Amino acid sequence: MARFEFKLPDIGEGIAEAEIVAWHVKVGDTIAEDQQIADMMTDKATVEMESPVAGKVVELAGEVGDQVSIGSVLAVIETAGADRAAEPAEDSKDERPLADGAVDATPAQAKEIPVVAVQKVAETAKPEPTSAPRVEPEVAEKEPSGGHVLASPAVRARARDLGIDLAQVRTTSDRIRHADLDAYLLYNGGSVSARGSGAPRKDETIKVVGLRRKIAENMQEAKRRIPHFTLVEEFDVTALEETRAMMNRDRGSNPKLTLLPFLITAMARALPQWPMLNATYDDDANVITRHGALHLGMATQTDNGLMVAVIRDAQDKSVWQLASEILRLAEAARTGRQRARS
Repeated sequence: MARFEFKLPDIGEGIAEAEIVAWHVKVGDTIAEDQQIADMMTDKATVEMESPVAGKVVELAGEVGDQVSIGSVLAVIETAGADRAAEPAEDSKDERPLADGAVDATPAQAKEIPVVAVQKVAETAKPEPTSAPRVEPEVAEKEPSGGHVLASPAVRARARDLGIDLAQVRTTSDRIRHADLDAYLLYNGGSVSARGSGAPRKDETIKVVGLRRKIAENMQEAKRRIPHFTLVEEFDVTALEETRAMMNRDRGSNPKLTLLPFLITAMARALPQWPMLNATYDDDANVITRHGALHLGMATQTDNGLMVAVIRDAQDKSVWQLASEILRLAEAARTGRQRARS
């Protein structure tokens, strides 16, 4: 058996390390070539790492949340390749003694010896493995195991708090409901208590990794360094809605306009009159920088939480260009994944 070290490849310009956000294999698993083994997250994207060889996983680089440097060993895979040191040399000679009266065969005679036939005879002489007796699955009526019982998460949580095995609860529908738990408690001499009044659950610590860690860090930084304020005003946007409907009717191949591109355009025109709203304060240098360009953050809901994509140089874009950029960034935030191999 040979050991293959799968090293973390260069997955982006200027990237020195990546974070392990998910393992798809564990030590001892047998994997196929091109099988996904891990998800690695950089500042730019989450990259799916695929194994270039097939074999058995014997080592993994670390736990979820750990940082792995580019070029470091991510996984060690034991492949099925034969050890070359164990292969016999082509010109090696059999040193076993000959039987009485036997002589060494000449090279011409050696070619005529039916070696293959001898091997076949040896193979046929091997006793065939006896197959284990087939065990037919039991068809007797049994209560289903708890892992296959259909129930909502709320019902499962309540049953867990009450110490009830869902496999013992009978139901007349396709899944177990709260009413079935109530009936089970009454049948077994218990009392039906108010939902959620069970014993408090234990504290649970959840490690924040991957995109959620980035989101948390950015939100903490924004709270510390950016003053927050809220302004509420009411405006009559009847004319704006009429204009938007008219433009959508004649939009051609352009994306459908929402209110957001118009609001961004209004901000781009108003901020030059109020430059302090588009400024940053450097507490180390004790200076304020008023920015000429307008870079706006756009919150996008993803499977990993709220992600803020940035529309660059919004002041130079038309409403149609802004609409296209909004669609592009939202799609990139939701499906910003790429594949990489060494």
